[in-house]
Amino acid sequence: QVQLVESGGGLVQAGGSLRLSCVASGRAFSYVMGWFRQAPGKEREFVAAISWSGQSTSYTASVKGRFTISRDNAKNTVYLQMNSLKPEDTAVYYCAANTRTGLLGLISQYDYWGQGTQVTVSS
Repeated sequence: QVQLVESGGGLVQAGGSLRLSCVASGRAFSYVMGWFRQAPGKEREFVAAISWSGQSTSYTASVKGRFTISRDNAKNTVYLQMNSLKPEDTAVYYCAANTRTGLLGLISQYDYWGQGTQVTVSS
């Protein structure tokens, strides 16, 4: 079992920045971690993911160059640094763990989820 707790969401103006954190517990932090988001009325979508070593990352096209995913395995924590935020980034952001495979971008591979943190970007 893996427990995930996100923090760092909030309200920010367009062009601003936020850093999300997700702390994992329950087993060794040696698995793929990802960030997803879900806006009202839309399906949950992939945002970014990182391999257990941190050497491989993947991003959805709309956030490339603006968002950076990283992890600190000593702290069992994964981060999502979000810069140049846009109103269309408004959503509930979820961190998730894929303990089964090394695949980064497939939502179906993630088997543990946090409760989500709200990010609101005003125009």
